[in-house]
Amino acid sequence: MREILVEIDRWRASGLPVAVATVVSTWGSAPRAAGAKMAMTADGQIVGSVSGGCVEAAVVEAGAGVLASRLPRMLDFGVTDERAWEVGLACGGKISVFVEPLDEQLYPALREAALSGRAHAVATVIRGPASLLGSKLIAGTPTSTAGFPEETAVFAAREALGALVSGESRRVEAPGSGGETCEIFLEIQRPAPTLVAVGGVHIAVALTALARTLGYRTIIVDPRKAFGNRERFPHADLLVSAWPDEGLRQVGLDSSTAVAVLTHDPKLDDPALQAALASDAFYVGALGSRTTQEKRRKRLLAAGLAEEQLARLHAPIGLDLGGRSPEEIALAVLAQIVAARNGRESRREPPAPRG
Repeated sequence: MREILVEIDRWRASGLPVAVATVVSTWGSAPRAAGAKMAMTADGQIVGSVSGGCVEAAVVEAGAGVLASRLPRMLDFGVTDERAWEVGLACGGKISVFVEPLDEQLYPALREAALSGRAHAVATVIRGPASLLGSKLIAGTPTSTAGFPEETAVFAAREALGALVSGESRRVEAPGSGGETCEIFLEIQRPAPTLVAVGGVHIAVALTALARTLGYRTIIVDPRKAFGNRERFPHADLLVSAWPDEGLRQVGLDSSTAVAVLTHDPKLDDPALQAALASDAFYVGALGSRTTQEKRRKRLLAAGLAEEQLARLHAPIGLDLGGRSPEEIALAVLAQIVAARNGRESRREPPAPRG
């Protein structure tokens, strides 16, 4: 949702009605995950994506009809659907997209939740009586609801919180009104990830610039003004001029944070790693060769870190892409961070023995 807010706000300020399309389920080779969104106006302006391109035209066409009728609509594309060949899913994918007019009543709460930095879930009725279609409930923030009968709202709130715990968006059948049932899409929205680079070195310049293109909030921690300054990092969200352990405490590390330690100086690296490896950060990596890593490991164990904490450390940092320039190394680091965030373990393999 965060990625499309700026354009939605601009369109609303111009008085343009807005439709929102959301991927509610996928199968096979469908290119976008459940929860992917695209917004559009009646004159064909779009932001976001629900398929990487292959069904966008059909969704925009449906969006125009939804804006004209003010009635939500479910679109199903799949290998048995003739339309799927027209829009490019003939390779074996299936995608269901729910298209609805923007909920003006609940939009301020949806916007606030998306920008809050807290994980939350949005429950939307996607099948059922016409009077319920598009009804929404936000859970995980102060609960907001629009259009739900009480029984459905109680069920949706409970299921949404359960989905929030599991971290997976899904569709569920729910009780409607008057004995009817409906189907609800439970959409999990996680906070924007944060990348903290310790050390304002050249690699950090490229790394934070790349991370911003993927939607990461970027922070530089470096007590040296010659390195951690706005001239070197005009794109960074925050500069923290403090010793690394203190700087990381100021920032606050949680499960949506990645930490890249890049100074190559034990006086700065070691305090940063002690703080980061003892935190909930989903990724911690440090620059340096295998020899540097072995020396670092001994120092950190002597400083009181446990073996299981050190096992979390990605060092040498980054995937082994063979790159040597700061930009290539930054790409390798960011690729490893993305893999870690998506639950794909990715560490460098030891070099093969010679001879």
